Amino acid sequence: MRSTLGTAILAMALTVLAGCGGSPTAPTEEGGDTATQAADAAAMTLPADDDAFLDLVQERTFRWFWEATPENGLTPDRWPSKTMSSIAAVGFALSAYPVGVERGWVTREQARERTLATLRLFWEAPQGPEPTGRAGHRGFFYHFLDADNGHRYDNSELSSIDTTLLLGGVLLAQAYFDGDDADEAEIRSLADRIYGRVDWSFFQNNPPLVTMGWRPGKGFGPAQWKGYDESLLLQVLALGSPTHALDPGLYPRFTSTYQWADFQGQPHVNFAPLFGHQYSHVWIDFRGIQDDYMAERGIDYFENSRRATLAQRAYAIANPGGWRGYGENVWGLTASDGPGGFTATIDGIERQFHSYWARGAAHEDIRDDGTIVPTAAGGSVPFAPEVTIPALRAMAERYGDNLFTEYGYLDAFNPSLDEAGIPVTRGRIVPGQGWFNDDYLGIDQGPILLMIENHRSGMIWELMKKSPPIVRGLCRAGYRGGWLEGRCE
Repeated sequence: MRSTLGTAILAMALTVLAGCGGSPTAPTEEGGDTATQAADAAAMTLPADDDAFLDLVQERTFRWFWEATPENGLTPDRWPSKTMSSIAAVGFALSAYPVGVERGWVTREQARERTLATLRLFWEAPQGPEPTGRAGHRGFFYHFLDADNGHRYDNSELSSIDTTLLLGGVLLAQAYFDGDDADEAEIRSLADRIYGRVDWSFFQNNPPLVTMGWRPGKGFGPAQWKGYDESLLLQVLALGSPTHALDPGLYPRFTSTYQWADFQGQPHVNFAPLFGHQYSHVWIDFRGIQDDYMAERGIDYFENSRRATLAQRAYAIANPGGWRGYGENVWGLTASDGPGGFTATIDGIERQFHSYWARGAAHEDIRDDGTIVPTAAGGSVPFAPEVTIPALRAMAERYGDNLFTEYGYLDAFNPSLDEAGIPVTRGRIVPGQGWFNDDYLGIDQGPILLMIENHRSGMIWELMKKSPPIVRGLCRAGYRGGWLEGRCE
């Protein structure tokens, strides 16, 4: 499963890891706090220059995708825990491989081989309404697939949004691998076929909005995509399809369900977890382009995400819940693992904690149990680099290799749970520092790597501006201005 990325890169990573060293937490005989000493040691090993620091973050995070993903391309939902594959994580992995090539961590040939194996699997995997032995139905795929054979995992749902995130990676691969050789031509052809097979009307069972999920024998769930969220990309791809495009009337109906409100002094379209302000932006450069909704408010979706990011930071500084560790450089709420579903008394207050949960903070919607998620800041780097990069650096420095490890940032941590004996069901408690998850999640790793790349080079955005489905979908939704000027018929 693992691959070598070059002795120089590995030597650098191992040097930094050695510097971060363990994190003993009991007071020393000299009276010093070894947790503080460990943080000081970590600070000394991190590059002083932001570009060098971002190199390190990206390289480690890329290696997670490259080494955790088997040769068949079925990136795991989480790792090192052995679990099923997440098709959304596959979409992020397909997007990561070109970054690895351009940054010199793998060769184009290696990335091409991995990409081609992935696309062949998804094109050839059986489709149909049967509950087992199938990877998807009507061009969509199940949220989770068996990591060995690519068939539906357990009782997972056919997912419109996770298929969308997979397609983001498929279309990026198509845009990147533009060479004349047979393998790159096959990548482009497979991408066309995988995208063109998706029957978007299937999930428009209760029009005009798109439904979230379907299960064999049970049918469609009640939830639909409404209110601003990560489905912005879904709307664009559904409108841009060359074979099964939905009517453009879908889009104004979708935006009519938004909630515009002021939160922490930032007026914007609210959505509590930050992933909803990040995922679509991985593949679409929303700077300077506007739909009718944003034109009426004088901003674009990029500025909207910037405001959501700044609002979350302001929320952490205000810290109305009185959680430990929150501050100007330790913040960020989004979907993540948590320590478990239990109550515990912290600082004299009985608190409720959660396992996996869509944590977030927005107007009249606070979902906060003290668990901080590094991808909340990492996936927002382009929106507000002046506050997100210091946050990434501060978290790595303060918590050392309890948080920032061989493959980048572990999924989540909770500084309020820093005493032994608390009944956590996942991860571990480091006395004096907090609870730390022991897994990386693909859907959290992806935005860190890819949004940092968009901030540094704009590479993914520029590639996707060449993608006909993206351009066509944006135009059919009524976007105009900026880089779209003159490109809509």
